[in-house]
Amino acid sequence: MSNLGKIWHGVSDRLVIYEDEVEERFVLASGPGGQNVNKVATAVQLRFHLYRAKGLGEAVKSALYRQNANRIAADGTLLIEAKRFRSQERNRADARDKLSALIAKAAEPPPPPRKATKPSYGAQQRRLKEKTGRGQIKQGRGRVGLPDDE
Repeated sequence: MSNLGKIWHGVSDRLVIYEDEVEERFVLASGPGGQNVNKVATAVQLRFHLYRAKGLGEAVKSALYRQNANRIAADGTLLIEAKRFRSQERNRADARDKLSALIAKAAEPPPPPRKATKPSYGAQQRRLKEKTGRGQIKQGRGRVGLPDDE
């Protein structure tokens, strides 16, 4: 076992999450479940300590921060809530899957830059014809002059 701690979840072969970087708390959930909702803490609040993450590269951390800035607290903790299911274990697995999906999305390479293009000659002519037509329609909406008194 390495000195980094126990691996909690492997996102990919090069991205891992260690147990000391994640904190799970179970809270009461709202929604379906009858009286079970009032008695058992089934919802999961998963906190991932982004700044302490040793298994993620700096590029992935910065992308994760940019993509999820509204979920990250001032101390660098990413908050994920899972309360879709009635059981604690299913919500726990759902929260872990959500975290894995967020990290996998942040690890994707950026899209290639857009290649600048010009509109075709035909497209330019169609645009100008449409503009002229609209202008004529609007010109026809002007005030109607009074006939000359003779």
